[in-house]
Amino acid sequence: MMEVAANCSLRVKRPLLDPRFEGYKLSLEPLPSYQLELDAAVAEVKLRDDQYTLEHMHAFGMYNYLHCDSWYQDSVYYIDNLGRIMNLKVMLDTALGKPREVFRLPTDLTACDNRLCASIHFTSSTWVTLSDGTGRLYLIGTGERGNSASEKWEIMFNEELGNPFIILHSISLLKAEEHSVATLLLRIEKEDSYMKGSGFYVSLEWVTISKKNTDNKKYEIVKRDVLRGKSVPHYAAIEPDGSGLMIVSYKSFTFVPDGQDTEESKDENMSEKIKEPLYYWQQTEDELTVTVRLPEDSTKEDIQVQFLPDHINIVLKGQSFLEGNLYSSVDHESSTWIIKENNSLEISLIKKNEGLTWLELLVGDKQGELIRDSAQCAAIAERLMHLTSEELNPNPDKEKPPCNAQELEECDIFFEENSSLCRFDGNTLKTTHVVNLGSNQYLFSVVVDPKDMPCFCLRHDVDALLWQPHSSQQDDMWEHIATFNALGYVQASKRDKKFFACSPNYSYAALCECLRRVFIYRQPTPMSTVLYNRKEGRQVGQVAKQQVASLETNEPILGFQATNERLFVLTTKNLFLIKVNTEN
Repeated sequence: MMEVAANCSLRVKRPLLDPRFEGYKLSLEPLPSYQLELDAAVAEVKLRDDQYTLEHMHAFGMYNYLHCDSWYQDSVYYIDNLGRIMNLKVMLDTALGKPREVFRLPTDLTACDNRLCASIHFTSSTWVTLSDGTGRLYLIGTGERGNSASEKWEIMFNEELGNPFIILHSISLLKAEEHSVATLLLRIEKEDSYMKGSGFYVSLEWVTISKKNTDNKKYEIVKRDVLRGKSVPHYAAIEPDGSGLMIVSYKSFTFVPDGQDTEESKDENMSEKIKEPLYYWQQTEDELTVTVRLPEDSTKEDIQVQFLPDHINIVLKGQSFLEGNLYSSVDHESSTWIIKENNSLEISLIKKNEGLTWLELLVGDKQGELIRDSAQCAAIAERLMHLTSEELNPNPDKEKPPCNAQELEECDIFFEENSSLCRFDGNTLKTTHVVNLGSNQYLFSVVVDPKDMPCFCLRHDVDALLWQPHSSQQDDMWEHIATFNALGYVQASKRDKKFFACSPNYSYAALCECLRRVFIYRQPTPMSTVLYNRKEGRQVGQVAKQQVASLETNEPILGFQATNERLFVLTTKNLFLIKVNTEN
């Protein structure tokens, strides 16, 4: 019997919704903020010319260089360009210490050409996983962090694991006689074959490192599994007991079976997902090029191509191979085809309407894949560039604002339509549960309890809903734990947003732009004076405040973290603290 993944849905808790929410009131109360100058700049790694796809932009261009240690209160870390891991732990805002060095990466990072940014994940209260961005993974025993008597960072495992990666998540597992750490690594890899879409795919590697509690044993890798997909996941986390994996992504992921390439996989479900497209196509302003892979022994005599103004028919050895109505009209008399030496058929179609961008080659046909050349990718990245560019629009009044909504929306379409949430079983490596998120756009994730999986926040209608995964409850895996009223709607208008977060106790949500501005949205609180809503003839019992903080800096924001009391904002040379709540 073939196991089929259960199609699930997310159950909204009605009592957590507020149909009478009045909207946010802008509050001008000043927010106390503090600024620390860093000894050495943050180790930012800029995108290289060969990292031109949207996926590179998502994974590395929008990387959050500030890391929050959720096992301890108000403790944040960043890595500077001397290879030092620097920590700031806040007790009193008025008596801030300097960030202190807790560990130094042993290797010279600048020596590696294709390195990524260093990344770190706080696996447990005494363990940390660390990557230096060159493809090396470190497992570090730290002792109780923040307790000077017991804190000491020591390398317990360090190994070269292939191409550079960034760490997405990790967990620590104690079983009777053994301790293991499982971690999830993200890479964007180049395709081997000569024409595969953008030429890149995304790989997630699930690595388990383990040590038996017997004499003089070392930590070593006991398991490595790889998933492949075509988009950078919005969210990916390992379940606390290590038995599965949850991923929210725009395109689906599939495990790559050991020792064989995906294409040869006999598993039907899998070949279905990563099937070679029947054809690839590219377009310029005035023409389209279609490339079709032919069976090994094809000759020119086996092929007939019939061009009509809005229709094409390719016949191979008497059988119709590809036929359909074209997206728009072509000049069929100038269209041509040839067979290339690598056994592919190349068809050139001349567009009737020059400059029209075709959204598909054949109407309703899903067998092909559009290849964007680097110039087109660059153009899209250019439109998104205002999200990470150095020169943000310092004077919004000049003729060309850096971004116009119409332009961006075409790009938004790429990664907002129909993401899905999938759970994979760690042993069978098969998908067990799938939730199609449809229009529930992914917004951000937050660790509410470090012993649990991170929560993710999704847009539902105008609201933003926070979901806590519970992997142990097979029939009710995702719990709706909080609502940010109208935040789904409000954030959509923030075109320049770079990072989005909320406090672990969900008392407020916050987003920052690429430069200077931070927006804070608080949960409704009871009013001290009575307000009256004339339109509905009723009293307003509570009000939700929105606040805006403006940082005194012209440097782009590189990192952003929210704790229950504070927001931490990192730029190249400074760390800002914004006091949001005063805990009683």
